Amino acid sequence: MAEAARSIEIDSRITRSLTGIVFEVRQGYKSKDSKRQNADIANAVSAYTSTYLPCVLVFSTQIDADILLRYRAEKWIMLIGIIGADDPMISTYDFLREIIGYDLGAFFSRVSPLLRTEIDTILKALLSPGNQ
Repeated sequence: MAEAARSIEIDSRITRSLTGIVFEVRQGYKSKDSKRQNADIANAVSAYTSTYLPCVLVFSTQIDADILLRYRAEKWIMLIGIIGADDPMISTYDFLREIIGYDLGAFFSRVSPLLRTEIDTILKALLSPGNQ
């Protein structure tokens, strides 16, 4: 946690007071909705006052660069769904593998053929003319 706080230049006095991390988990984050962003930033303030380090954990790479920069400027840890970065400070999948102890990327690789087949079956059923 201290290393993560240093990476976003949190004052060392604040870092010493932190007792944990609070996560905002999202599949992707493409919205430029300023109301959502302002609410998230307010949540970060609340997290810090409760002695938690705020972290957004995004499972995909779908995040606008401007939003990424804004959240980092507001002292959020930002983990993005990058595969192969070998850096748990920026990659959701590296964080899950190295810190949590579960390789979600490998899981998705293993079950990807099954997921594709099941999703294809469901979409064909939903989009067939008899289902209109």
